[in-house]
Amino acid sequence: MVSKSFPSFHEPVKPVRALLSVSDKSGLIELAQALHRHGIELVSTGGTHKAIKDAGLPVKDISEITHFPEMMDGRVKTLHPVVHGGLLGRRDIADHTQSMKDHNIGPIDIVVVNLYPFAETVAKGGDFALCVENIDIGGPSMIRSAAKNHDFVTIVTNPSDYADLIAELDRHDGKISYPTRREYAAKAYAVTAAYDGAISAWFGNQLGATWPQTLVASAKLGQELRYGENPHQKAALYLDGTKRPGIALAKQLQGKELSYNNFNDTDAAFELVSEFDAPAVAIIKHANPCGVATAKTLYDAYKNALRCDPVSAFGGIVALNRKLDAATAEEIVKVFTEVIIAPDVDDEAVKIVAAKKNLRLLITGGMADPADARRTIRPIAGGYLLQDLDNGRITREDIKVVTKRAPTDRELEDMIFAFRVAKHVKSNAIVYAKDLATVGIGAGQMSRVDSSRIAAWKSGEAAKAEGLAQSLAVGSVVASDAFFPFADGLLAAAEAGATAIIQPGGSVRDEDVIKAADEKNLAMVFTGMRHFRH
Repeated sequence: MVSKSFPSFHEPVKPVRALLSVSDKSGLIELAQALHRHGIELVSTGGTHKAIKDAGLPVKDISEITHFPEMMDGRVKTLHPVVHGGLLGRRDIADHTQSMKDHNIGPIDIVVVNLYPFAETVAKGGDFALCVENIDIGGPSMIRSAAKNHDFVTIVTNPSDYADLIAELDRHDGKISYPTRREYAAKAYAVTAAYDGAISAWFGNQLGATWPQTLVASAKLGQELRYGENPHQKAALYLDGTKRPGIALAKQLQGKELSYNNFNDTDAAFELVSEFDAPAVAIIKHANPCGVATAKTLYDAYKNALRCDPVSAFGGIVALNRKLDAATAEEIVKVFTEVIIAPDVDDEAVKIVAAKKNLRLLITGGMADPADARRTIRPIAGGYLLQDLDNGRITREDIKVVTKRAPTDRELEDMIFAFRVAKHVKSNAIVYAKDLATVGIGAGQMSRVDSSRIAAWKSGEAAKAEGLAQSLAVGSVVASDAFFPFADGLLAAAEAGATAIIQPGGSVRDEDVIKAADEKNLAMVFTGMRHFRH
């Protein structure tokens, strides 16, 4: 519980009456038994009343204190002055207590409420009428009333808090401290805010609104992290309630606690391998790929991905889009690796990875859908930037050949692969690829020609690591995430040995770039789609 100093009038409260109305019945009977044990009168509604009564506990129906029946299919039952007067009346103000006495309003000292399952109804595909019917009215009203009067009233909205509440009652002879009441009140307002936010977002979608007039985002604390990007920064993971397979919901089978950077990099890696249908592996460092490949087997894909930049792979993240097998695991653990993430893992692979006790092994249970209509949010000074996720994908039908020489089928296949990888590389991005594997990547440079030169240099260094005299870029294709503003980046690729180029096109100097490609006998295609990633 929170431990702080408060004014002396904030004394522990010994509750006399509790009102319970929950859709989630988990832990309900144990809590009701504890409240009864401490002499607290139980009042309840509908199914909650029946569950408590069936457990053999004395409990009043809400109508016994309101002297008014539930009506309209339960829509009207707690929206009554006797209920809200009992919640909102201050016990230290004479006018309030006199009004309660005059109108026969008894105090309600504990409220236990969780709300109709609106979000769950939406997630299950409920129609408009069913979703509206699952918008709770009485519950949020009671939560807000109780939370406002937390000087005297305890509001509990989550079954996970029941055990702590029972322990406090047992420790303090049936009393509840002010720090606890205030802590629960803060949680309660977060619950109603998130609930209303979910309704607002859903309703906007029903109306076809592209951009909400008010942006409401909610998420629950998943875990506090040791620190952020750097040790002097605090950090935490929050969960938004969606079920998209990935790092946030992955099951960690072994290894150290994940850091902020681990979460960020592993998310980038898993989203990248989710782009491919064939067995694929991505090795990520600082949110940028240093090697990506697809092949007939994960083992071959990993070997080919590692080949691209074995130096940068040290201390990296490895993501796979198939079940991790023993042979692939044997190869991965030969290189110091921070995280392995995959949809599944076989028993032998688990044993192999277990030999590296600090290596985190994460299982997602499935792959992310790269075509999801999600949005990303980024804070800036004074506001937020909201945009659609970059889920654009290029097929052969989208490509326009702009040079005299058309690409071969092999070049075209490598082009599409490289352009898909480039979508996940920080801009300016250049990706060399051959045989469905990256052989050089240049990322995050202020000049596109610098990215091209770095990628070519990386290809040469990778070749040296294998004892080869010729750069891996020779005979490759090259992908650019945006157009070449000048021919210099293209010429750098040609000098490195690339034979074909894929780029969005759209520069005022496109004709100059096409002419340079023709002079070098390069095949070049335009996609009409760029993939900036900042």
